[in-house]
Amino acid sequence: MEFRHLRYFVAVAKELHFGRAAERLGMAQPPLSQQIKALEQQLGVQLLSRTKRRVELTAAGRVFLQEAIKILAQADQAVHAAQRAARGEIGQLEVGFVSGAVYGKVPAIFRLMRTRYPEMSLILRELTTEEQMEAVRAQRLDVGLIRPPVIFEKSLAIRVIAKEPLVVVLPRAHPLATRRKIELKALAGEPFLQVPRHDAPGFYDQFVSICAQAGFFPRIVQEARTTQTIVSLVAVGMGVSIVPASLRSLQRSGVVYRPLEGPAPTTELAVIWRPDDDNPAIHRFLETIGEVVEN
Repeated sequence: MEFRHLRYFVAVAKELHFGRAAERLGMAQPPLSQQIKALEQQLGVQLLSRTKRRVELTAAGRVFLQEAIKILAQADQAVHAAQRAARGEIGQLEVGFVSGAVYGKVPAIFRLMRTRYPEMSLILRELTTEEQMEAVRAQRLDVGLIRPPVIFEKSLAIRVIAKEPLVVVLPRAHPLATRRKIELKALAGEPFLQVPRHDAPGFYDQFVSICAQAGFFPRIVQEARTTQTIVSLVAVGMGVSIVPASLRSLQRSGVVYRPLEGPAPTTELAVIWRPDDDNPAIHRFLETIGEVVEN
């Protein structure tokens, strides 16, 4: 039995007339009659009672009609769902992001994805840059939002989506907090808070490099895996730190953010994915990123 047999039967059952049903289906009446007889023979039951004047559903035919309508509706729904999945409108997308990313453009990206594709299951995981790269390579993540610079392999694609200056975050009671801008060399000898190098080697090395260019090697007294924790530790007076400017939207009592004097070093946010991944939802996500970044 094929889906066409169900459609033939439903048409006849609704019209209760082979001629009208054949016209509705766009076929001749004799082949339609033959298909219905073949269906009855296959089922081993009579679905229609035929006389010269009328066609009626048998008890078995009435039950079969209800089930046939359900099956055809489910089949149409399956086709529609498959087509939407192929367009990346439904399905599942696992996205990794570094902690500080939620204070820049990333929330707008997630918000637009939720609005535009409400039936897509968007699974978000806060991970370090290194954890994301490994997870994307191992196919445990579909895409990642990371902090370059990183050493890349051909197995991953990367696209920079945002660039922002680095700023100083320091306790409100710090002597330098009264300045509008701070020279980096003025922080020589200060206790620094920083993410561990194994979590964000690119960002860590950049931090050490800009300090070296200012004439000193940073004295790191405490490490924390998230920038939110670092800001909280600054608030209790444990030290100072260099963070992306977007973190200024993270308000904590007891801290101030100050821009660096002169040309400020910048940090980037990038999206990574496997270029050979055929998940259409990835392409919808990349399109959404493009729209948010452009606007």
